[in-house]
Amino acid sequence: MRDKVYIVFDKTKASLKIKSILIKKVNIMYWTLELASYLEDAPWPAVKEELIDFAMRTGAPLEVVENLSALEDEGESYETIEDIWPDYPTKEDFFFNEDEY
Repeated sequence: MRDKVYIVFDKTKASLKIKSILIKKVNIMYWTLELASYLEDAPWPAVKEELIDFAMRTGAPLEVVENLSALEDEGESYETIEDIWPDYPTKEDFFFNEDEY
């Protein structure tokens, strides 16, 4: 993050104005079950470019393509959706054990 401070002297008002501009690159991804479902049939394992190509070819919403584009590209291969969205709910998350109640 870089901080830049600009000092501007406004002669008409005779006041000193200080403006601080914070420059920060923010990659915000949000996933929902609906968005993640568009990647269920993706060719796992896959790299970022393959996933973006798959999403575009299958008509996934723009949000899916934007989320995939926001991934850091280190040339690594993603094995499953859990590698992209660590909090992806699994079937175990929805398991209901009747013996507990």
